[in-house]
Amino acid sequence: MKLALTFALAAVATAALATAESDEKRTPWGTPDFTGTYDTATLTPVQRPNYYGTNLYISKEEAEKRAKDQAAGIAAGSSNKDPKREAPPQGGDGSPGAAGNVGGYNTFWIDMGDTVNAVDGKFRTSIITYPENGRRPGLTPEAQQRIRAFYGSFARNDGTASWLNRGDGSGPYDNPERLTLADRCLQGFSSTGGPPMMPALYNNHKRIVHGPDTVVILVEMVHDARVIRIGGEHPPDDVRYWMGDSIGWWEDDTLVVETTNFNDTPAQMPATRNLKVTERFERQDADNLHYSFTVEDPATWQDKWSGDYVWPESDENIYEYACHEGNYAMGNILRGARRLEREALAASE
Repeated sequence: MKLALTFALAAVATAALATAESDEKRTPWGTPDFTGTYDTATLTPVQRPNYYGTNLYISKEEAEKRAKDQAAGIAAGSSNKDPKREAPPQGGDGSPGAAGNVGGYNTFWIDMGDTVNAVDGKFRTSIITYPENGRRPGLTPEAQQRIRAFYGSFARNDGTASWLNRGDGSGPYDNPERLTLADRCLQGFSSTGGPPMMPALYNNHKRIVHGPDTVVILVEMVHDARVIRIGGEHPPDDVRYWMGDSIGWWEDDTLVVETTNFNDTPAQMPATRNLKVTERFERQDADNLHYSFTVEDPATWQDKWSGDYVWPESDENIYEYACHEGNYAMGNILRGARRLEREALAASE
């Protein structure tokens, strides 16, 4: 009887082990296999709303309500509009929305996800987990100055060349280099390509392909593709990249990635070229990837900050986002500014 029971228990254990091994995706060279497409869209904000305080979690009921409210908002935004409605006033009506609410993306183009992100089955109030309030630390005085200079370079869209009144005649639309990197289609906004890699308003898919020595993460937004060298070394300090230089190594079944050597305009604004990002990729289960990160830049934030969220696998494809090839808006911005300047000069004569 005891022998039969022993064989039975051994059979159960062997079957459970075989199931676990079959569920775990591994490469021919023995590491976890992260190859696949992931949809990182989520209703969980990067920074925690202040009213949650230090509370990292919400209830299942609250998460379901948020998803329901999001679905209702999408449905309302997708409803048919009156084709005979009046055009918006010149320069917009000043209400929230694209360019003074003269018209922009409707909900058809927006994909912020339809669920609150859950880690270990618990629904999160924010992606950031450190500091404990779930928000980025305070900025250093020099970072505050950079922010003021950045936003001070813009001009309110009131349909006039208002920047001509600044004194020196310079304006935010003098040349392409004055526009943001997102406007120029050089990087995606919201640090969607990162690092760290954050969810954005739309185009949240990531495609991971890797071999023994290299991991590539193709980002749906714009054209960003991160190349991570396994076991590599960072280049000299004078070699700089838009997305930094990423090297990786394995700690058991976790891929650790360190990125340095950024240029002066990292995607994680308002960071400096001294930015350092450490990321960790590990399988949560057969269908989900757990992504975590720590951000350090003493010239920008008064402390480091960290966070994590789950990347669910998706059977969707990543299609070309030909931003730069079809970015007619950038040229139109510059042409429109020149026209406003001519009109302003003609009116002053």
